[in-house]
Amino acid sequence: MPTQAKQQSSQLISGFEPYIEKKGEEYMGEPMRKHFTKILNKWKQDLMQEVDRTVDHMKDEAANFPDPADRASQEEEFSLELRARDRERKLIKKIDKTLQLIEDEEYGWCESCGVEIGIRRLEARPTADMCVDCKTLAEIKEKQVGK
Repeated sequence: MPTQAKQQSSQLISGFEPYIEKKGEEYMGEPMRKHFTKILNKWKQDLMQEVDRTVDHMKDEAANFPDPADRASQEEEFSLELRARDRERKLIKKIDKTLQLIEDEEYGWCESCGVEIGIRRLEARPTADMCVDCKTLAEIKEKQVGK
């Protein structure tokens, strides 16, 4: 698949168009903040729909199997789903925190060094709160402490 067609396909799947900066546009001005608010709200909505699907699935699939192996398989499946939903619950909290930063006009700057995080990084990871350099250093320090 040609690169341009692949990019268009992935944009349609993820549901957003990359932000195109206008010449001389202020970083994190109103249009950019609206762009990221839209992305974050869509992401949050998708996660909430996934939570609803999980609840429905668990209600529909809940059964008291007579065979202990079947029961164990179902419990393991439910356990994995609940762990995934717990991670998503934490992500929803982070999305809410990020939406508040946008509202307070504090979104888009590294919390460690204060430089612009960058539009492309934020589109790839809308909840990022550090620039690439600071995040890399934090991960290196984390690995060193973890050993």
